[in-house]
Amino acid sequence: MATLTKWAIDPMHSEVQFKVKHLVISTVSGFFKSFEGSVEAENEDFEDAQIEFSIDINSVDTNQTQRDEHLKSAEFFDAAKYPKITFKSTSFKKTDDDEYELKGDLTVKGVTNPVTLNVEYGGSAADFYGNTKAGFEVTGKINRKEFGLTWDGVTEAGSIVVGEDIKLTINAQLIKQA
Repeated sequence: MATLTKWAIDPMHSEVQFKVKHLVISTVSGFFKSFEGSVEAENEDFEDAQIEFSIDINSVDTNQTQRDEHLKSAEFFDAAKYPKITFKSTSFKKTDDDEYELKGDLTVKGVTNPVTLNVEYGGSAADFYGNTKAGFEVTGKINRKEFGLTWDGVTEAGSIVVGEDIKLTINAQLIKQA
């Protein structure tokens, strides 16, 4: 029988980034600085792993304080009422040597929808302290309006201020738990 290996995300060596179109002509990038996640895998190649992840909305950082405050407000994430974004996997399947398809339920602002993300496995290695680490890059795209993030600003010239599609990139380094 396969043994269950538990992994935890290493926040010091991981990042959660998002990008959204601004005025349709340029892209604004932001990060969430505080998050946690766990992976439970029976297989060494991580296939069929159970993955859970949560992000602290109040840690949003777009390098612009006013915009960050707007994102935390009721017009966007409503961090006071919904402080976390959560993800729970429903399947994790290998599609190529180091490529996987991750499906799961993403909950934003109290709205849960299924999402499909692409995952690239970077491999595993031991660090200076003898810990086993594994690296993954997770990418995907979601429509913010499907999660109740419906705020729309339109300029006087009629340009939409914020695009609907949000590109996600998560670089995750996991630490094998004893």
